[in-house]
Amino acid sequence: MFIVYILYSKNHDRYYVGMTSDIQQRLKDHNSGNNKSTKPYRPWVVVHKEIFENRIDARSREKYLKTAAGRRWRKLNIHS
Repeated sequence: MFIVYILYSKNHDRYYVGMTSDIQQRLKDHNSGNNKSTKPYRPWVVVHKEIFENRIDARSREKYLKTAAGRRWRKLNIHS
């Protein structure tokens, strides 16, 4: 099982899209500063997650959510 997730930093009004098989541990990693790209924007909260049976489908969705079309989808569907 793989999870595509969207994090939100209220302090910086910033989103982050990622993929993991353990969302609780991944959120801890982001909030403890173990991820270089998210460290300056802590704290993070999970605002959306989608579960996939395999890595290929999850990676495809993650890549889509990082495109301009994916950002438009997020603006219409994710309300922080």
